[in-house]
Amino acid sequence: MTIDDESDTTSGHLVQLLNLVDLVVIGPPGCGKTTYCAGVEQFLNSSGRVTIVVNLDPANFTMAYTPAVDIAELVQLDVVMEEEGLGPNGGLIYCIEYLEANLDWLEEKLAEAIRSAEAAAAAAAAEAMADPTAMLQNMASVEAGTSAGAALKPYVLFDCPGQVELYTHNQSMRNILATLTQGWNMRLCAVHLVDAAYCTDPSKYISVLLTSLATMVQLELPHVNVLSKMDLIESLGKLDFNLEFYLDVLNLEYLVDLIDEREGQASKYRALTSALADLVSGFGLVAFVPLNISDAASVGTVLKVVDKANGYVFGGLERSNDGIFGVAASPLYRSEYERTTLELEKARATAGVVDDDEAEIAALLASYAAEKGSPPPASE
Repeated sequence: MTIDDESDTTSGHLVQLLNLVDLVVIGPPGCGKTTYCAGVEQFLNSSGRVTIVVNLDPANFTMAYTPAVDIAELVQLDVVMEEEGLGPNGGLIYCIEYLEANLDWLEEKLAEAIRSAEAAAAAAAAEAMADPTAMLQNMASVEAGTSAGAALKPYVLFDCPGQVELYTHNQSMRNILATLTQGWNMRLCAVHLVDAAYCTDPSKYISVLLTSLATMVQLELPHVNVLSKMDLIESLGKLDFNLEFYLDVLNLEYLVDLIDEREGQASKYRALTSALADLVSGFGLVAFVPLNISDAASVGTVLKVVDKANGYVFGGLERSNDGIFGVAASPLYRSEYERTTLELEKARATAGVVDDDEAEIAALLASYAAEKGSPPPASE
């Protein structure tokens, strides 16, 4: 199936996929992609955003989440290696190329998962209407810019393979993602995870920067680079520079000098290392957001950046360009789960309502509903 295949645009399944906001989670092996997907799924679901995970990694046999769609139902790496006589790398490429040739399977499975998630979300929303506290939270979410329909539309995480070649020069993953965006009209954002341990080695850090840059240029998607496993970085020893140096990718010539001092590289290799550093700096595209997946505040900070990149934060602002530009210009917007919590706390404090006083919460809810059906004003 190709982007130009007219059957893509006429398929009934595509109705389920239009304008879905999705994250494509990529990165080298061991960077924490599956852990990220599991943590973000739990975080978003707990904050009221319906989220599902799609496993596109045929080598991922131990998942900390239950995938809504699993590529293992289509193709299995161990079977491919045995039947085709391929090693792990060749087998992974074969599996992704096989997926590219069978995107109708992914379309059908993804549409089924979306319908199931939407039905479950609608049932949960109907049940929550009987709970005054939950209803007040839902109203605050609407004030924050989240429409009822958008709230029920699932947020999809794609857990992708870790083989670097798939994102730097092999065309299969690029073609698959192009079909999702151009053929299926899904709103994708690539989240590229990199292990923070690479910051301790100047040579490896420059290599990671090249990989990140090549991936950004190859995939041509809104892109967020994330420095993962920040909770472990202190155990790796003291960094040569402060953390901001590595997050913002500052003057890389300092790293070239460090490599000279430690490895005594010949002049021709120094010239090559310096040229690579200049290449990364010249593009000016690579920077990182730090992530400690076990820290809710850190996860929330990453999601703020991601929500801007994939346009999720602008979902409720279509009627006001001024509102869209205001959100885009703000350094850190308040995501819907933060605003909902702040709104509910403000409403309760204003009315002197305590958590277990359901009668007063119901009365508070009714008073706001009487005012043109609007929720409490946004917190300053």
